[in-house]
Amino acid sequence: MIAGVSWTWWVGFHAAVLGLLVADWLLNRRASRHAQILAWSVTAALLAASLGFAGWIAHAQGHQSALEFVAGYTIETSLSVDNLFVFMVLFQGFRISSQRQHTALVWGVGGAVLLRGLFIALGVTLLKRFDWINWVFGIFLLYAAVRLLQSGSTRGAIPDWIRKLQPAKGSLLPVILAVEVTDLLFALDSIPAVLAVSHNPFVVYTSNIAAVLGLRSLYMAMSALLDRFRYLHFGLAALLGFVALKMLAAHWLQVPITVSLAIIGVILVVCAVASWIGRERVPSPSVP
Repeated sequence: MIAGVSWTWWVGFHAAVLGLLVADWLLNRRASRHAQILAWSVTAALLAASLGFAGWIAHAQGHQSALEFVAGYTIETSLSVDNLFVFMVLFQGFRISSQRQHTALVWGVGGAVLLRGLFIALGVTLLKRFDWINWVFGIFLLYAAVRLLQSGSTRGAIPDWIRKLQPAKGSLLPVILAVEVTDLLFALDSIPAVLAVSHNPFVVYTSNIAAVLGLRSLYMAMSALLDRFRYLHFGLAALLGFVALKMLAAHWLQVPITVSLAIIGVILVVCAVASWIGRERVPSPSVP
């Protein structure tokens, strides 16, 4: 048993992760005229695989754990949109071609799996041993929410040092390292947010990694659409604010996981609809 779960579950999950990474690399190692269609197809397939895994958790551990997995996956995927903007800035700054972007993201995501595993293990351990860590995480998430609001946009929340990175000269190593470091920095927000809905190490880890696995294909699919989400930062700030208050009030108020999922869903839908309406209302430039 590892963290209350049979070691075969951990081995099976990591074997599936490795298989998906290899399949992703093989599918995309050659440039294609239909790269964006392929990216959307892979994104949909990974979503279906994650939902199937949630169904398996429901069968093996019960519906509560399955709902916690879905909530964690939804939170991590939503907050990972920040990462997509970072990837865009990095690739533009390093002048990386579309095909090499894929290679950098495959290696970057693989490394993120290892780093996030260590981070999650540390977070779960701290929460189990020290009750006051809830307050630390909650206050930090509130700060992250305020930072997003003050930035005026999700792209505006990207640290200046990332924007100032110099183009690489042929090697992808600086790009991969930059992807790893920035992913870990953004995990400072997302992992405490997932810990707000579950303290089950297996659920927290698998939901986080399942969301991270979809980052590569999600970026390739949405790279041309990111700037259309005008009010995304408001939605992500509201999401961070909600999970922060949930952590801070945990001693007095336990929010059911179904209620948490409903609130998260409403926040994301309102954000998407507002962005769509805002895009439609943008006035077209006047003709002189």
